[in-house]
Amino acid sequence: MEIVVEEGGKRLDQYVMNETGYSRSKIQKMIESHLVLVNGKESKNRYIVHDGDRITVGNYEEPEMSYEPEKIPLDIVYEDEDLLVINKANGMVVHPAPGNPNGTLVNALLYHSKELSDVNGAFRPGIVHRIDAETTGLLVVAKNNEAHLNLAEQLKNKTTKRTYVALCWGVIEEDSGDIIVPIGRDPKDRKKMTVTDKNSKEAITHFRVLERYQNATKIELNLETGRTHQIRVHMNYIGHPIINDKVYGNRKLFDQTGQCLHAKTLGFVHPRTKQYMEFDSPLPECFLNIERQLER
Repeated sequence: MEIVVEEGGKRLDQYVMNETGYSRSKIQKMIESHLVLVNGKESKNRYIVHDGDRITVGNYEEPEMSYEPEKIPLDIVYEDEDLLVINKANGMVVHPAPGNPNGTLVNALLYHSKELSDVNGAFRPGIVHRIDAETTGLLVVAKNNEAHLNLAEQLKNKTTKRTYVALCWGVIEEDSGDIIVPIGRDPKDRKKMTVTDKNSKEAITHFRVLERYQNATKIELNLETGRTHQIRVHMNYIGHPIINDKVYGNRKLFDQTGQCLHAKTLGFVHPRTKQYMEFDSPLPECFLNIERQLER
């Protein structure tokens, strides 16, 4: 891959990260391995790129990771021969990746069950859909490929029920609303998503006010689509970012981990029985701790 710098002034690693979408740690490893050249020459991470520089980016294979079973407690809301419904804890990453090689939901699932689907590959066994590490709440896991494909189709067709509860900054005056704007990769920071018309996908979020505080609002949200960081991006877009979100919004952080976003209700048709099933989960203590600090 060759990149011609159109606007200089940034560090080499930052510029390549923004252009490729690779993580900064991966870019730095590539530079150290002499796989990123500037005008045909090796360079350093801190090199400041100039207009017209030609950056050549070679191929880099991440070291192979082995996903091992780990004895990690799981809050299992429901389980049968086809699927599990998990109430995910705050801070738990769904599947291993560079930077999070263990301690994930997948590691816990491998210890809990020998039967998990492999539709998403050997490194994401059972994972039909994801929620962010610091988002708590319900997600469904497939034990076999038939169940996985059926559940994935329901998600694609927008027939599943996914209801979230969140605390967001600012007082929302409307009792309810719809946010219908596309989401794509942020061109200024490839690790983030943003509302954009460029290389984006349709995103639809519905919200309803549950309670108003002096400088915050508790809301219920329903998703029609499942874009990366959808709720967080949409709420930030309308000026009401999720409380304690460390990435979007740039607002005050409380002295607790976890953002105030909880996947409270999950409903779907069971792949085998064809019966509709719906599950609900209580708000976690990390969410309630922050809610108690808000002034009514």
